[in-house]
Amino acid sequence: MAWLDASQAAGAASYTREDRFLFRGAMTRFMNRQTGIWKPAGFEAALSISTTYTPPGGRRPYDDIMFGPDGMARYKWRGTNPDHADNRALRAALRLSLPLIWFIGSTRGRYAAEYPVYLVKEEPDQHQFAVLVNSPIPFGTTDLVYPAKEIEVAYAMRETRQRLHQAPFRAAVLDAYQCRCAVCRFGHVPLLDAAHIVADSDGGSARVSNGLALCKMHHGAYDSGIIGITPNLIVEVNPRILEERDGPMLVHGIQEFHEQRLMTLPYRKADWPDPEALRSRYELFLTAK
Repeated sequence: MAWLDASQAAGAASYTREDRFLFRGAMTRFMNRQTGIWKPAGFEAALSISTTYTPPGGRRPYDDIMFGPDGMARYKWRGTNPDHADNRALRAALRLSLPLIWFIGSTRGRYAAEYPVYLVKEEPDQHQFAVLVNSPIPFGTTDLVYPAKEIEVAYAMRETRQRLHQAPFRAAVLDAYQCRCAVCRFGHVPLLDAAHIVADSDGGSARVSNGLALCKMHHGAYDSGIIGITPNLIVEVNPRILEERDGPMLVHGIQEFHEQRLMTLPYRKADWPDPEALRSRYELFLTAK
């Protein structure tokens, strides 16, 4: 996981099944080449789980990213045999309270990394484990009490859904934009976001064409109506902001991009921002001027 942190700081947004890290003097895979559960030689328990990329509208071979009434995600066994080596490897991670990496397909052959995740209980009758996402737990603790109140469970489910669906979307969008902000070409991955043009809550899709790679400043400016982007890919700054005088950050970070074309676009024309989505979002920007 430290290697993943370092690779993302160096500009990586996604990974392949061929990626490796150094462990006890040997290069070790992060993922199994073919299956979803991976326990490297010498490990006591599984290191990672993976979910393959499924195009929008397609069906997954395993329904991994689903949610229980407790708000937690579920990950399926390999097959239905509880004694399969892969299932025993996951059971060991549960017993030892070890963190895992969840690789979630973002495009064909590439995966977003969500970590740490923990297996917190097994549901043998449904051939699956419950997965706690982005909530570290103490080592040696498996008897977790998950929030019982309905509002807390609903909140947890919403947060988990957002994380597990945003991770592959972010990786796909950043890869398409060569890990550069579309507005300013800023290129440090930890400070880049995948911004939805049409929000999920408004029916926006998870396609790359409904996304923009934006640095955190321009993402915030886009979401707050400080900047807008026209259907022909021109940045506009809110007139009120253009009139402000507030130092070099405002001048060079926002105002100078007024009426400039987006500086970074995907190589594939099919991944360029959808003009209709941009038009819909731009109309909202105009009403906020």
